[in-house]
Amino acid sequence: MQQATLAELRNRIDSIDDRIVELLNQRSHVVLEVGRLKSGSNQEFHVPGRERQIYERLLNANPGPFPNDALRSVYREIISACLALESPMKVAFLGPKATFSHLATMQQFGLSAELVPLKSIPAVFEEVEKGKALYGVVPVENSTEGVVSHTLDMFVDSGLKITSEILLEVHHDLLSRTGRLEDIKKVYSHPQPIAQCRQWLDDNLPGIPLVDVASTATAAQIVSDDYTSAAIASELAASLYDLKVVRSRIEDQVNNFTRFLVIARKECDRSGNDKTSVLFSVKDEPGILCRMLEPFAKRGINLSKIESRPFKKKAWEYIFFLDLSGHVADPDVAAALDELKECCQFLKILGSYPRSM
Repeated sequence: MQQATLAELRNRIDSIDDRIVELLNQRSHVVLEVGRLKSGSNQEFHVPGRERQIYERLLNANPGPFPNDALRSVYREIISACLALESPMKVAFLGPKATFSHLATMQQFGLSAELVPLKSIPAVFEEVEKGKALYGVVPVENSTEGVVSHTLDMFVDSGLKITSEILLEVHHDLLSRTGRLEDIKKVYSHPQPIAQCRQWLDDNLPGIPLVDVASTATAAQIVSDDYTSAAIASELAASLYDLKVVRSRIEDQVNNFTRFLVIARKECDRSGNDKTSVLFSVKDEPGILCRMLEPFAKRGINLSKIESRPFKKKAWEYIFFLDLSGHVADPDVAAALDELKECCQFLKILGSYPRSM
């Protein structure tokens, strides 16, 4: 059998690309029809559970050699662009641009959504509560540095619901104008990245002053005007602020993830693989911690997170943030929460939502 020439193979690629573009436009026409039907029946145009079903079906059906991670990224942008055809989707996040919150928001919503950076976590909540943004993205915990307490505190008084979670693998790069380690006399970053790179900094830049700033993007912006300083930030920050990578992946822990929550005014339908988050305060009495766990233990419900926080409205009282497997519409979950409520001063269901893939 005669081997195809390079020109013939390129022609085949061009033909396939033409077909892909044709199919993308066919998909877009169907999406627009779906949008018209939803509009006529007053249905939500964006359903996170439906997105998850699309990803799971495609990844399970993919025979290769095209990798699943790349396939998911491609469909992230296809879905993002198609949603933008149905209705503009505004998403607020803890800014500025080029922070890890920005990266997480792009990972979840793609580049076709209108991504709006805000200065604080309360500002993100307010933007969504007032209906100025359909969704908000806020950090809630890091695998090495723990919980983001400000986010948990906001849920006490907010009526917003959690509709999704995002797990972002965090890599920290050391950035500067020159790209040379020997030029660095000072390092800027947010306190968390500095803590996550402490050992590397001690080994490679001993005695160099470390300066805390509001965000990794702010650090990159400062360094863009200073040839003797460096920033710990993302690769995206390097491209945005015209910086060079001095060293990549300087985080001390290899498995460094930050979990983000997507907040909205609506609740999520059951997807089949869900997580529920609950906020509650219990009465101060003997055996109360055992009693609050018993409703879940006897029903075999897994608790993936328990976090306590001081209750700011009452001295020496605490609230608990709980993540559990299942949806609030599941009979066992509903029964467990009803039983828990009997020993609570208050209980608030923050949302049931698809578990991160």
